[in-house]
Amino acid sequence: MSVMKRLSMIFKSKANKALDKMEDPRETLDYSYQRQLELLQKVRRGVADVATSRKRVELQLNQLEAQAAKLENQSRQALAVGREDLAREALTRRNALNAQIAELRVQHENLQREEEKLTLASQRLQAKVDAFRTKKETIKATYTAAEAQTRINEAFSGISEEMGDVGLAIQRAEDKTAEMQARASAIDELLASGALDDLTGRRDDIQAELDRVAANQDIELEIARMKAELAQGSAPRTAIEAGPQQAAQPANQQTQQTQQLRQPGEGA
Repeated sequence: MSVMKRLSMIFKSKANKALDKMEDPRETLDYSYQRQLELLQKVRRGVADVATSRKRVELQLNQLEAQAAKLENQSRQALAVGREDLAREALTRRNALNAQIAELRVQHENLQREEEKLTLASQRLQAKVDAFRTKKETIKATYTAAEAQTRINEAFSGISEEMGDVGLAIQRAEDKTAEMQARASAIDELLASGALDDLTGRRDDIQAELDRVAANQDIELEIARMKAELAQGSAPRTAIEAGPQQAAQPANQQTQQTQQLRQPGEGA
């Protein structure tokens, strides 16, 4: 196969696919129905033209027959008055008119048969157009229902373009939300650890360190209490909690003795 033939085949296949995608059967049916109506109108116009011609021939025929009858009466009157030459002239003209009358009668019969033929064709075409219109509306309704059902099924299955776009938008929103949540959690952890400064608050480094020490002391006290409970079973918690206070009393006494020893020196 030559290159030109292959290009021609590819172009035709692409064009056929594009046209098939763009074609709407309902529009095609409406266009075909419109063309049939136009053809039916032409046939009816032809019937009207033939009927008009037939009527014109009938009028001419009636006029010629009236003239022929008049010439025959004139020939009789001429013979009555002894004018045989006038009677012969009148009969000659009548015979010429009779020839025209015979020819017009043939034309009239032909036109009448043609009119009947076109009338019958018009009636048959009208019946076909009516049947096509009924079938057209049925096909259009069926196609519309099938199209709606297909769109509904595509929407339920999520394969339609509109639902696909909605699904992508939801996915992007969920991803963005998860990313923002992760970022917020990371910033909270950095603020809690002191790696970042909280510019919206009034806490400084010293206060953060004091809070951390206090939290560690609370943890140490809780661990000590739990160890005491494990060692003594159901021992009163007051004994454990009083331990730090008793340990603090000797330190206070030692501080007072130191102050007493320093007072004489200060007086000197």
